[in-house]
Amino acid sequence: MPPADTGASVVIARSDASTASSLQLSRASRASRESDSASASADTRLVPGGPGYRRMSFALFAAGVATFALLYSTQALLPAISGGLGVTADQASWTVSAATGGLALAVVPLSALSERYGRRATMTAALCVAALLGLMVPFAPDLGWLIALRAVQGAALAGVPASAMAYLAEEVRPKALIGAIGLFVAGNAIGGMVGRILAGWVAQAWGWRAGLCAVGALAVVCALVFRLMIPKARHFTPSTVSASSLARTLRTHLTDPLLCRLYAIGALFMTVFGAVYTVIGYRLAEAPFSLPQGVVGSIFLIYLVGTASSAAAGKLVGRMGRRGALYLAVGTTAVGLLLTVTSSLTAILAGLVLITAGFFAGHAVASSSVSRAATTGRAQASALYQFAYYAGSSVGGTLGALAFRAAGWDGTVVLGLLALVAAASITLYATHRAAVQRRLLIAAARR
Repeated sequence: MPPADTGASVVIARSDASTASSLQLSRASRASRESDSASASADTRLVPGGPGYRRMSFALFAAGVATFALLYSTQALLPAISGGLGVTADQASWTVSAATGGLALAVVPLSALSERYGRRATMTAALCVAALLGLMVPFAPDLGWLIALRAVQGAALAGVPASAMAYLAEEVRPKALIGAIGLFVAGNAIGGMVGRILAGWVAQAWGWRAGLCAVGALAVVCALVFRLMIPKARHFTPSTVSASSLARTLRTHLTDPLLCRLYAIGALFMTVFGAVYTVIGYRLAEAPFSLPQGVVGSIFLIYLVGTASSAAAGKLVGRMGRRGALYLAVGTTAVGLLLTVTSSLTAILAGLVLITAGFFAGHAVASSSVSRAATTGRAQASALYQFAYYAGSSVGGTLGALAFRAAGWDGTVVLGLLALVAAASITLYATHRAAVQRRLLIAAARR
């Protein structure tokens, strides 16, 4: 008998070993996929296409509509309020700043209450109280009463934004979180648009008080829709928040450099947005444009751009990263501001489109980053962001009106550009810090 072919035996052995190894890898991969599938099926949080996600999205969309429609209900009517009550632009602007300031002051305490009584209950109560106040605001006898009622209304609305962000963080799977928050922010954009347009056209026909009544009625409908559609919270655990524990949580968030940067960016973006949209009505109502109240209110159709840009924020972050998306938002807003300096109505409208797109994209990225960065006390982390955000709106509206009174529209634009430079500087600093940390990690790995 001839001797066996040892080379062939080795080849066969290696082939058998390779086949066995491939089978083991295939089985391990299949087991891993099955494990991931089982883990995903065990995760009862909401996901696009899953049960309850559409109802949740529609309910929070309605909450966003009501919140922004009420919060900025007087903004498109400022020229009419100035004429009706005989006050200046900066005095009338307090009807907007008081509401956003009231929200900023109340958002942290109400977020703490949501830890005890639940996000769903807090949002429901906030919307109902704010909507009822919306039916009372039109009957304010003078500017003082109007500002006071608007401040209380803003404080009531404070229960919605921070609770909504915390609700989404608890009830939606992480991969779908930015998209879900984008839809809520889109509801804000729609509310801001519909409320202003509705108020503007109704005011042109029947006066500014009737315009505010119409917005109040819209908010009542949205509050009912929210209550009927919002799914019950399945991942909320009630907890009693004492003053000392709340102070500790707030201190933890306020000493976190990343969160503080996000808070500052949100405030600066909103300073620009608040200044522009508080004053734009006065500019368009004056010569050389002299647009009627209904047309001025229709300018807020541009908010549809904000709906698209906020909803697309997740894809933008996926392509450019969070800091890249913020740079793009700052640049887009700055270009829009510069376009509005011209005397061409077409250029002004194009500028408002860019300002709106940049603002809502930046807001969606910053707010979702807060929910992602905070591992504990999410409601308080979101509340602090909302505080900074609406404080920026209040400051921006007041300073924008004062700048307009002192130096015209150019003064408002300069204010906005300064705020954007500050936002870009903060983002640039974060980029530099990230690069330094990356180099340190690489150096440590080589040792």
